[in-house]
Amino acid sequence: MLFRQFFDVTSGTYTYLLASAAGREAVLIDPVKEQTEQYILAIQQLNLRLVKAIDTHTHADHITGLGDLRELTGCVTLMGEFTKAECVSAHVKDGDLLDIDGVKLKALYTPGHTNESFSFVLDPDTPRAVFTGDVLLIRGSGRTDFQNGDPGASWDSITQKLFALPDHTAVYPAHDYKGWTASSIGEEKRYNPRVANKTRDEYIKIMNSLNLPNPKMMDIAVPANLVCGRPA
Repeated sequence: MLFRQFFDVTSGTYTYLLASAAGREAVLIDPVKEQTEQYILAIQQLNLRLVKAIDTHTHADHITGLGDLRELTGCVTLMGEFTKAECVSAHVKDGDLLDIDGVKLKALYTPGHTNESFSFVLDPDTPRAVFTGDVLLIRGSGRTDFQNGDPGASWDSITQKLFALPDHTAVYPAHDYKGWTASSIGEEKRYNPRVANKTRDEYIKIMNSLNLPNPKMMDIAVPANLVCGRPA
């Protein structure tokens, strides 16, 4: 399988390009508007055809590249069924299977960071990786204090849905701020300081006590992302 990981320094965002092989159809997960030219260059150089672009949720710290990618490539843009972004081409429900020319992704509804967050499991019959958006980060988890976030729902999504995957399943989040590029379900069970050896009540207390400032771009990014990053 062909796999590429892109990084946007400004927002700490990871974007993932997947295809079964060079010369085949491809999918992008969590694209950043400012990096669109880079994605297009990689797609061209690998002789790919972008057919789907996915946002795991409505991001608050960057503007999505979904609209630009759809305009430039004709790809289908996807988000979960509970998004308020009516601009996307199609929606996925919990348990839906996407097959992009042999790359199989299963949609998992994993609310908590936002109430419309989805994760995507690669090769769900024998899971190889999961793209977790902001719900589960490497040694952390996405904040739950805006966009209808809910720390209890976050705990349930992490421990009941994501931690139900095999320990060897690679974890690829939408963000990292420490330089980590990947983790695994087993690692996060053992070493994630917010979850490991914690109870649900303890996790909720941790999340409710973070007192983080709003993302710098939140007032710009959220409205822009509700129109897929394109002018209304």
